[in-house]
Amino acid sequence: MGNLVYPNLCAVCEQKLAQQDLPMCLSCQFKLPKTDFHKEKENEFTERFWNRIPLENGAAIFYYRKAGLTAQLIHQFKYHNKRKIGSQLGEYYGGILASTPSFQEIDLIIPVPLHRDKERKRGYNQSAIFGSGLSSQMGIPMLKDCLRRTIFTKTQTRKGTLDRLENVENIFEVATPEQIEGKHILLIDDVMTTGATLEACAIPILQLPGSKVSMVTMAIAID
Repeated sequence: MGNLVYPNLCAVCEQKLAQQDLPMCLSCQFKLPKTDFHKEKENEFTERFWNRIPLENGAAIFYYRKAGLTAQLIHQFKYHNKRKIGSQLGEYYGGILASTPSFQEIDLIIPVPLHRDKERKRGYNQSAIFGSGLSSQMGIPMLKDCLRRTIFTKTQTRKGTLDRLENVENIFEVATPEQIEGKHILLIDDVMTTGATLEACAIPILQLPGSKVSMVTMAIAID
């Protein structure tokens, strides 16, 4: 009865959904540009971190272009309180990664944190919602508060590579190092552009003895 009053609509084209496992219709699912990075140890994602940090594995579900279908999907999730988009995509990709050999040695999932003021304003951390879906399907715990953003930074959206790096330099710290020391951490975020934010998160983790880092995002930005 609830679906008659509040029908489930595709997050991209707003057509009525027949199925509930993903937040978009079959037509949009077919059109969304998937990457299949999880099938390759070295890929476009991991290449962005060459000569920057040691990255065990890296993958994204979709390619992201401004004004593209992926951008529409993530915009609905991030700015219009469509939290179900993030959790469903996390569950979808978590099911895939659970049977991917290179992602089967992960110990903990950690979302890129928002500053508490930004999270309070938005009402949720989109990376944590995506992470909860991954966690449920991969059977790996997520720690939301062990990595902390110490400085409120301006949005990265219109910044170039160097500006992005400077904007996030030294703004993350590990609040509870005993929880992640010696562990293989899966860092997650919504969109990876230059990788500056993910790199800044990885650095304090990699400074802990025996720690390793892999990364997963919903999308990877391309020209």
